[in-house]
Amino acid sequence: MSPTSRTPTTPNEKLLEHPLDHQEQVRRRAYELYEQRGKDDGHDLEDWLQAESELVQPKATAARS
Repeated sequence: MSPTSRTPTTPNEKLLEHPLDHQEQVRRRAYELYEQRGKDDGHDLEDWLQAESELVQPKATAARS
């Protein structure tokens, strides 16, 4: 198997290979946060940043392993 065709071994590796998939995951999580707040407008940036943080967090943990 060549290095360019290997399967990602971690979820974060997959995110790096498919930035549009990552953006979609962040979008969906940010919308979940919006819904959990009762669809209270005005927190879109906060929701987006929290969603990104949640998705990137496992990467930092894996890097320490």
